This record gives sequence, C-alpha cells and structure tokens, in this order.
Amino acid sequence: MHHFSLTLIGQDRIGIVAQVTEILFRRGCNIADSSCTLLGGQFAMILIISHPSIDSVAGFGNAFAPLEAEGLAVSLRPLPPGGEQAPDLSGSLCLISVYGSDKPGIVYPVVKELGDRRINITDLNTKLVGTTQNPVYVMMIEVVLPPQISLEDLAGWMAALRSSLQVDISVRDITPVEL
Repeated sequence: MHHFSLTLIGQDRIGIVAQVTEILFRRGCNIADSSCTLLGGQFAMILIISHPSIDSVAGFGNAFAPLEAEGLAVSLRPLPPGGEQAPDLSGSLCLISVYGSDKPGIVYPVVKELGDRRINITDLNTKLVGTTQNPVYVMMIEVVLPPQISLEDLAGWMAALRSSLQVDISVRDITPVEL
C-alpha cells in the first residue's frame, strides 16, 4: 500500500465530506485516518489515505480539481513508509478541559507546561462559544501521560495554571477499558 496525506480547507458548505469521500471511493482509496472540523467559518479536513497501486501524487491526476474549482485549497503529499502508522504511546489517556473568558495567552502556557513535562499531546481543539457580548474560550486537549507521571501530578500542574490564567481547568482519565 502507498500512503498519502490529503488536506483540504475552504469556506464551509454542506456536502464537502461526501464530495471528497466520493472522489476517494471512485479512485479505490482507503481512508486510514481522518479529522474534520470547522475553524471559524472554514472547513478543514486532514486524511491519511492509501492505495494499492497509485504510488505518486501524479497518479491522482486531476481528481481533486472539482474541489479546487469550488474554492477549496487541496494538498496531497506522499508519506514515507511507516508514516501512516500511529505511534506506540504507552501511558494513560487524559483529557484536559479549559474554559475561560476569551483573551490572548491561554493556549501557550498550557501546552508549554505539557511540553516541558514531556507529555505528548495527541489532540487539541479550541472553540469560541457563548455570545458576542460574553465569549467563552473552550480548549480540549487529549494527552498521553507517561507511566512515571500520575493524574494527580498533572492535576496539580494544571491547578497552578488555573490561578495564573484565571480559567477553569479540569483533568480526567479517559483510558479505555478493554471488555
């Protein structure tokens, strides 16, 4: 199998996901991993796709031209062998939730603390909710705690940030349980 990353971004509209997946289906591609979201009014999509015989970007020809004609920015690039595989991350999955009045300077101190502690961020999402008069900034961060770091350690570090940033921060374990 040959693997590629496919990214798209553009003005949100209904039907983008269906249009993209139809192109991939008709080409015989497999979607190995994907993430789609709204960033402001822009729709953003990142996919890891594979194909048994297409081994270069040129092999896709102009398959994505209809998307570009509708204003979507499309980027396709090959992945090196093994680049499609999720890393083996040992540790506990945790969710850090941050809520506060919208202001500059919320993201960096939180992610810097995690990076300084060698805690791997596997997913990060931010949204502005509330009203125009009372906007609330929401950040959700999924992390993998290394075995030597406890949930209590993480909660303590986040409590210190809670005070300095004047936001609410909660930490909880989300490690799946095997049945």
